Amino acid sequence: MKQPYLSPDDLPTHKTTLISEILLSQLEEVTKTKFYLACRHKVRILLSSCHWYFKVNSGILMLIMVCHDIESYQNVMMNVPYLASKLKLFANHAKISISSPVNQGMPWVIGINQILPEDDSASI
Repeated sequence: MKQPYLSPDDLPTHKTTLISEILLSQLEEVTKTKFYLACRHKVRILLSSCHWYFKVNSGILMLIMVCHDIESYQNVMMNVPYLASKLKLFANHAKISISSPVNQGMPWVIGINQILPEDDSASI
């Protein structure tokens, strides 16, 4: 594929790129804090049992969760509709990526608009 030529004057400066990266990182951290506070207590405990963070990639907000054991993975999977409903408070189009314990499968990625509404009886 042929790359279009842009003169150096048309490209962002190094300082602009660096500032954008810093602001994006700050946005991800603030989103993580606000998301955590928006969740009910039992889901906060569940989040604490995993490594999780937010990443913005190509303008799409993504909740990335890495489960350390199969029990936390199963509990997270049961609460995906709840997590999606809370994520909708922060972005119209977002994704959730859930990784099972190390070497036990590929990450499961789904858009929040593809998830059926929450059934309260299924979540913790």
